Amino acid sequence: MAWAHRLGLLLALLLPMVSASTPGTVVRLNKAALSYVSEIGKAPLQRALQVTVPHFLDWSGEVLQPTRIRILNVHVPRLHLKFIAGFGVRLLAAANFTFKVFRAAEPLELTLPVELLADTRVTQSSIRTPVVSISTCSSFSGHANEFDGSNSTSHALLVLLQKHIKAVLSNKLCLSISNLVQGVNVHLGTLIGLNPVGPESQIRYSMVSVPTVTSDYISLEVNAVLFLLGKPIILPMDATPFVLPRHVGTEGSMATVGLSQHLFDSALLLLQKSGALNLDITGQLGSDDNLLNTSALGWLIPEVARQFPEPMPVVLKVRLGTTPVAMLHTNNATLRLQPFVEVLAAASNSAFQSLFSLDVVVNLSLQLSVSKVKLQGTTSVLGDVQLTVASSNVGFIDTDRVSALMGIVFEKPLLDHLNALLAMGIALPGVVNLQYVAPEIFVYEGYVVISSELFYQS
Repeated sequence: MAWAHRLGLLLALLLPMVSASTPGTVVRLNKAALSYVSEIGKAPLQRALQVTVPHFLDWSGEVLQPTRIRILNVHVPRLHLKFIAGFGVRLLAAANFTFKVFRAAEPLELTLPVELLADTRVTQSSIRTPVVSISTCSSFSGHANEFDGSNSTSHALLVLLQKHIKAVLSNKLCLSISNLVQGVNVHLGTLIGLNPVGPESQIRYSMVSVPTVTSDYISLEVNAVLFLLGKPIILPMDATPFVLPRHVGTEGSMATVGLSQHLFDSALLLLQKSGALNLDITGQLGSDDNLLNTSALGWLIPEVARQFPEPMPVVLKVRLGTTPVAMLHTNNATLRLQPFVEVLAAASNSAFQSLFSLDVVVNLSLQLSVSKVKLQGTTSVLGDVQLTVASSNVGFIDTDRVSALMGIVFEKPLLDHLNALLAMGIALPGVVNLQYVAPEIFVYEGYVVISSELFYQS
């Protein structure tokens, strides 16, 4: 099963789940990923090839003697994986077997080189998970030799032993590889599930179609579905399917992940619908630098000073009734938020009284990053915050004067809150124990590309 987990890396990045027919994410595993799997797969493949050899029946003497044979060691010096365009992946391996033959006279150790060849095809199951199957498999055994090179065993006995061992390996090695592939399918089946985004939200990926295989990469088209309280977040589907251009990202990387505008729109709609973007901004009266009080507002709005001769705390209730908009342009990602801000002051009876409300427009620069398996973001304000008075219970409001105060009391709490949400991140397509390493992020017109190395922790 350990080897199954490693071989699962071959596909696991690409293999999530779906509820829509149009892909929002494209994941490619490139040649470098196969090289990585080839390297980390040697040790588990060696363990998997430790098959049981039945007793050898020695007819050389007067009495039939069952002779026990055991594999002492399997060493895989070479494991190579390559893409077969339009088909799947070919496995080529060289293995050196060391056997111990427990003869009555004295034990004998033999070495036998074996070449393995297997072609695998990757398809899609009825529940939209990947399925790996062996198309063809064969093993080719070389000539057996005594381990110490002494050649003290009779040639006739060596021939018989070699024939017995080769027959066993011919039957069992491909069966072992087939069992490993079944283990891969069990492992990939665990991709059916929800990855948490927040306390009440999740993301689930799904395959849209069978993978595309070229001589350079294997590619999966997948769709991300976000859920809030168990219900999917549905956006109108773009009539134009997302197509990831061939030459994007970093050449030679293990994985190339393309994330469409649709995924960003869905994530922002999820944040808006969940209420996670809403916040209340308050200040402490006892603080020397607190400007969220009626005295500070009274300097800018005379009616506030008249209604509140004594300093009272002020609260900004920030509500996102409109979904934030992400804009992806070449080398530039931005967000636009349009919150509704209600300004309230504590009255003498401890209730809060609405002073005025503002329609606000905030433009933000969006910097994306990847941590292990999650896409994260941080923001900073671009330009000035735009304010428009929506309603007022304190007469005329000079927005130019209020803007200066809002820039101090509103911008930082908003950024802190938003960046804390974006730092939680959203899970990228992946499998348990797989991490993105040294990722690079590229912003193109309408989509984002992540080029990354991979690390599988067993």
